Amino acid sequence: MTATTSARPSLVVNGAGPAIPAVRPGGARSRIARTLVTRMSGRLPIRIEMPDGTATGAGGPGAPAIRLRNPDAFFARVGGETAGFAESYMAGDWDSDDLPGLFAVLAAHLPDLVPAPLQAFRRWYIPRRPRSEDATVDGARRNIERHYDLSNDFFDLFLDPTLTYSSALFGAGESLEQAQCRKIDRLLDITGVGAGTRLLEIGTGWGELALRAARRGADVTSLTISRAQWETATRRAAAAGLADRIDVQLRDYREAEGSFGAVISVEMIEAVGASYWPEYFRTIDRLLDRGGRAGIQAITMPHDRMIESMNGQTWIHQYIFPGGQIPSMQAIADALAGHTKLRVTSDLAMGQHYARTLSQWRIQFAAAEDEVERLGFTRPFRRMWDLYLAYSEAGFLAGYLDVHQLLLERPGDR
Repeated sequence: MTATTSARPSLVVNGAGPAIPAVRPGGARSRIARTLVTRMSGRLPIRIEMPDGTATGAGGPGAPAIRLRNPDAFFARVGGETAGFAESYMAGDWDSDDLPGLFAVLAAHLPDLVPAPLQAFRRWYIPRRPRSEDATVDGARRNIERHYDLSNDFFDLFLDPTLTYSSALFGAGESLEQAQCRKIDRLLDITGVGAGTRLLEIGTGWGELALRAARRGADVTSLTISRAQWETATRRAAAAGLADRIDVQLRDYREAEGSFGAVISVEMIEAVGASYWPEYFRTIDRLLDRGGRAGIQAITMPHDRMIESMNGQTWIHQYIFPGGQIPSMQAIADALAGHTKLRVTSDLAMGQHYARTLSQWRIQFAAAEDEVERLGFTRPFRRMWDLYLAYSEAGFLAGYLDVHQLLLERPGDR
C-alpha cells in the first residue's frame, strides 16, 4: 500500500512547535534500518557512536558523527518514513557536533545511501504530497502562512538588520548585512532600476529590496501573500518616508495588473510549485514592458534529482516549506521557452555564498535560543530549525544545491 501524509503532523502555526509522532521500537523496519545505517556508515567518512562509547563507520576520530542517545527510538523512526531521520533529531534521539559536515557527506554520496536493489521500493517508503498543499491561490496562502507568518519577532532574532531571508552575495570582508545589500543592489543594477523605473517585485519579504529601489527613485509595486510581511514592509516604507513610492499589496502574483519596466523576484519560484512555473513566468512576461528586464534569484538542484523528488513529501515539505519545489536550471529554461518570449541572458551562480549565509543565520539562531524559547517555541521546534538551517547549508556546501541570479530579457526587444 502506498503511504500517504493525510494523518502526518506538521508545524503548529503560531504555536509551540511540531507534534512529533510517537514511536514503537522494534519490528522488522527497525531491524532493517539498523542494518542499512550500519552498512552505510561503513562506506562513508562518518561515524555512528553508541551510548556505550562504541562506534562504527569508515570515518576516523574527528569525522562527522551521529551520536545516538536513544538507539532503539532512532532506528524505529528511521525505519518508518523519510521524515524519520529528522524527527529523531527533533525528538533528541541523536546529536552531532557538526551537522553541516554530516549532511554535506550524505549529500555528496546521495546515490549510495540506499542499496540499488532497495531503491525500487522508494515509492512505498516516500509518501506523496497531499493535494491540500497544491499552490493554488488559496493553497499558496495557506502554505506561506505556515512558514513566513510564524512570528516576525522570531525571524528578527537571526536575520541581519535588513530582514533579508535569501542568499547574500559577499564581498571581501563584508558583514552579512553588507552582503545582503550587495545582493539586492546587483539585482537592481542588472535590471536597470533607477529614477522613474516602474518596478514590480513578486515576493516582498520584509521590504528591504523595495526600500533600496525606492531610494533610487523607482516607483515600486510589491506583492506578497504573507500578512505578517505585508504589515512589516508597509510600516518600514512609511518609517523611511517612502510610502509615496512603495505600494505593498497583499495579492497573489497571478492577480497582478499593470505594466512595468522591471520585474524582480527573489527566491519566490521555490514556493510556486512545479505545476505553476509556466504561469509564474507567463505572468512576468505579461507584466513586463517591451524592452524591460526581469531579475530572478532562484535556488536550483540537478535536473535528475528534481524529477525524482517531484511528488515526494520530504520532512522539509512536512515541517518547513509545505508545497515547495526547487527547480533545475533546465526546468526554468523549458518553462521560459515553452510559455514565454523571455530568455536567460545573464546567469550568476552563487551557491557558496548561500552556504555562508546559512552558516551565519545558524550561529545567530543558536545565540538566540533563549529568546526563541521566550517566544513560546518548544525544544523540538528549536531543534527542527537548527536541523533545517544545517541541512540547507550542507546542500550548498556539497554542490547538491545552487542559487542563481538570472537576468531575463526578450531577444530582439532592444
